[in-house]
Amino acid sequence: MSEAADPHPTLFDAFGLTLSDSTLTVLAIGLFVLTYILILLEKYVHRTVAALLGACAVMILGLLTPDQAWGSIDFNTIFLLFGMMNIVNVLSRSGFFDLVARWGMLYTRGEPARVLWIFSLLTAVFSAFLDNVTTVLFMAPVVVTVVVRLGLRPIPYLIAVILASNTGGTATLVGDPPNIIIGSVAGKGFGDFLVNVAPYAVVATVLGIGLMHLLMRWRGDLNSDGAAERLNSVLSDPTPIRTDPKLMRQALIIFGITLVLFMVGHPIGLEAGLIALTTSTFLMLIADLTPVELFEQVEWTTLLFFMGLFIVVGALEHVGVFAQVATSLTAAIDGDIGLGILLVGFSSAIISGFVDNIPFTISMASVLKELQGTLGAAMDPLWWALSLGACLGGNLTLIGASANIVVSDIAAREGHPLSFGQFMGYATPIALITTTVALGLYFLFFTLTR
Repeated sequence: MSEAADPHPTLFDAFGLTLSDSTLTVLAIGLFVLTYILILLEKYVHRTVAALLGACAVMILGLLTPDQAWGSIDFNTIFLLFGMMNIVNVLSRSGFFDLVARWGMLYTRGEPARVLWIFSLLTAVFSAFLDNVTTVLFMAPVVVTVVVRLGLRPIPYLIAVILASNTGGTATLVGDPPNIIIGSVAGKGFGDFLVNVAPYAVVATVLGIGLMHLLMRWRGDLNSDGAAERLNSVLSDPTPIRTDPKLMRQALIIFGITLVLFMVGHPIGLEAGLIALTTSTFLMLIADLTPVELFEQVEWTTLLFFMGLFIVVGALEHVGVFAQVATSLTAAIDGDIGLGILLVGFSSAIISGFVDNIPFTISMASVLKELQGTLGAAMDPLWWALSLGACLGGNLTLIGASANIVVSDIAAREGHPLSFGQFMGYATPIALITTTVALGLYFLFFTLTR
């Protein structure tokens, strides 16, 4: 029996109605689909409002109690976003991003293709050793500044940053939350991911940037006419870049400490969210910044969107949807590891494109852990298929990964809103190809070496 059978008062109790587990499951799925439709109707309903309406409906209908809804929120993600937003905001106030943007314009010589490749590769590398949310909080403002000053359209370049952050984060244990979950449940270390996942993540990254290059060229986004003139105009601007060296130094020191703690914290039980929250609070203390002046720059709509979405997805988990999917997959595999790679990998990619990949990865990892007791080390390929599918699938839609939403809100704040349709027009075909190639190569390697 699913968790939905746990007795707690619901709206239906007031009318003397008792709903079966199957009815609650249908209700939870229906609410998720309705919430998703509202998110798609972004011209009429803000996605944060849609997510909060869905969360309220979950509690009103009794799918989750308020306490259960609160418990379904991944506060590690919320604290990570909040803390890194504050650190990035201090870096922005210090003038750091303006300096980096000036360097970027010089190094790329104003050529759109160089802007695409250099900033995408930097994003992928950073995402492999940080988490991808931290990376895009840092990179997206720089990219917006560079491309706007060069007279280019920001949206394609920001989508490229999203794609690179998710493919790059796939490569290591610490790059993406699903990998952290898999590492913890399966007992896999940093080196295991480097050997078994990183090669395919590298292929997906380079292939993804290359496909983005071709797509942008086809759509006229890489027109370099006048690039030299635009660059000279920007660099000859007599207006000095205003910086606060002391504040920049303090923020960079705290940022560096945060990154080091990200890499060493997981083995000793320190979650990334707690690290970011602690270091950002300490930065406020030493920089003598008041919460009022700093918090006004926090993307509160982003945080509330994630909290609402976590609750809606939490209802699916509570009624056993993810567990049912995972169990069905296990039955279909029936000990055939090769078939398992394809089923686990592609189903994880598709599901992760439409729901948050964290609860699904947790459910799937629990089932694979049970299977590991029977198959032992022989089922290790299924862990790597889950990693590739769950991480790369985040590029399918705008809500497929946390980094996607963060970049979208940064773009809107800078006056360049990124719509669901715009994102899918560029990202979805690239995500389908890169995911298929990465999983196909891994399946081929498994077939040839077993």
